[in-house]
Amino acid sequence: MPFLIILMIILVVGLICQFSAGYAYSYYWNDGDSFYFIKRQLIFALLGVAAMLFISTIDYHILHHFAIPLMLVSLAMLVVVLFLPASDGIHRWIRLPGLQFQPSEIAKFALILLFAHLISLNHKKMKTFLAGYLPFILILGVTCGLVFLEPHLSGTILLLGIGIVMMYVGGTRLLYLLGTVGLGVGAVIYMVFFKGYEQDRIRVWLDPMGVFAENPNEAWQTVQSLYAIGSGGVMGQGLGNSRQKHLFLPEPHNDFIFSVICEELGFVGAVLVIVLFALLLWRGITIGMKSPDKFGSMLAVGLTAQVGLQAFLNMAVVTNTIPNTGISLPFFSYGGTSLVMLLAQMGVVLSVSRNASLGRSSPLEKRRPDKP
Repeated sequence: MPFLIILMIILVVGLICQFSAGYAYSYYWNDGDSFYFIKRQLIFALLGVAAMLFISTIDYHILHHFAIPLMLVSLAMLVVVLFLPASDGIHRWIRLPGLQFQPSEIAKFALILLFAHLISLNHKKMKTFLAGYLPFILILGVTCGLVFLEPHLSGTILLLGIGIVMMYVGGTRLLYLLGTVGLGVGAVIYMVFFKGYEQDRIRVWLDPMGVFAENPNEAWQTVQSLYAIGSGGVMGQGLGNSRQKHLFLPEPHNDFIFSVICEELGFVGAVLVIVLFALLLWRGITIGMKSPDKFGSMLAVGLTAQVGLQAFLNMAVVTNTIPNTGISLPFFSYGGTSLVMLLAQMGVVLSVSRNASLGRSSPLEKRRPDKP
């Protein structure tokens, strides 16, 4: 099945689930307007599709020239956001008149683009420490460090996962990457158990019902999510028939939309959503494998891996498999700017696919022949 068809199916299903999960919450918080969230999401979806189709017609090789500048701009925004007013102690959003966005969202694309650029230029040297590991881990470390300071644990984990996947596919030695994963896990353990970072969420993860009995507010979201999933059973309560979305589950149209999907469509519906993401990931990797050059291959792999990893992390959070880190479900969770950016990035994958069918390879790679 073509990548575009799978993507459009996911988008349509996401919009349907978005309305079903959010209409009650929208009615309560928007003066009786049940359609407030879905109207905005639909507008951004149309803008995103337009951007995706336009970008798909552009030769993706032009992105070589934006790799370094975009990364520098992204790092600058990650620094700036730390000095902006916090919301509940979190420095995550840059708010402009009529627009708000998370710099970490831009950082994900900037990282993928820069890694694809560097790997395409040095793919014959990726087994070496100096060319195939050190520059990548320095870039990844600085980016993840800034996102971690927001604090944004899920964004940090996602960036780290994207970076490691791209380095592995690009040819970095597995031994180096295993060491990096070990350091990352060690850093998280240190911050949690010795610095007290996110300890409340760890307690909820380990014993949600126990914490709920002591302090309902602390574990409310996780417990209501588990109630929703459990009440869905095999076939679900039926589309639109969720009980937990009626002001029990906070913001059901957002990060925890998958729990509403489980409640309304059951185990079967949840599996179908997972299968759709798996198909998208498979087709994206296939496009990468068929790319005529390393740059296109790494772009396709990195961008689809981002979607796959983010979907996996969201579902793991919703099912309490990992601690609640606050991460959205791609193409399903409410968020206009995020949706437009995701669809625009999928346009890059489509551009790689189109250029692969035309047999175009990177002129930049051609100009850098390997030395004997």
